[in-house]
Amino acid sequence: MRGLGRRSGTSGGGPAAIAALAAAGLFLTACSTGGTGSRDEGAARADASTPSSSVASPGPSTGTGYTSTDRPDPIALLKADPKIGNRIKESVKPCSADTYPVDASYGNLTGGAAPDVVVNVMTCGDAVGIGTYVYRKAGADQEYANVFKAEDAAVYATIDRGDLIVTKQIYAKGDPVAYPSGEDVLTYRWAGNKFTQHDWVHNEFSKAVGDGGIDGPATAAPSN
Repeated sequence: MRGLGRRSGTSGGGPAAIAALAAAGLFLTACSTGGTGSRDEGAARADASTPSSSVASPGPSTGTGYTSTDRPDPIALLKADPKIGNRIKESVKPCSADTYPVDASYGNLTGGAAPDVVVNVMTCGDAVGIGTYVYRKAGADQEYANVFKAEDAAVYATIDRGDLIVTKQIYAKGDPVAYPSGEDVLTYRWAGNKFTQHDWVHNEFSKAVGDGGIDGPATAAPSN
């Protein structure tokens, strides 16, 4: 359930592509030399020289100022959240040892001073989502508060370039857990002080692929 999409692999260039690039490099080198076989260059230009050490090079910027240490404990957020139903809270317990069926994502959804947190609660057996929540740090006490929740069967949320993407698997009667009939993908954006739905996409899945729907080769009847 946690993997909600199909990924297509990409492959790099083979030996032929590498050889072609090497040949192109040799051709450019030959064209840049004079008849004597050495490069005909004058004095180095000032504007082509290495930048002075007195000029600071700008480092990479995340645009948010968040760091990897700004990560509140998702289990603590769930257990202290008064908006979560009792059924979900009872599911927030270790599946084995101290491993909880909880995924968490941190990022910028609401433009706050601290990272927002998306928390997904799943079942232990088959990792089917049963609840998803978004926490935002705000208010006079600057504590994390629940600003979004969806307590539906087979629901899962992620952060995608500032949008909240909520996927709900749709099961018809008789569908196995691994092969739903389709899914709804809803995009939410923060506006003012709440999330509003921005987009909706419905996908229907083929029953002939992946779930044993394609018949195998017919078995020949024994001859008499």
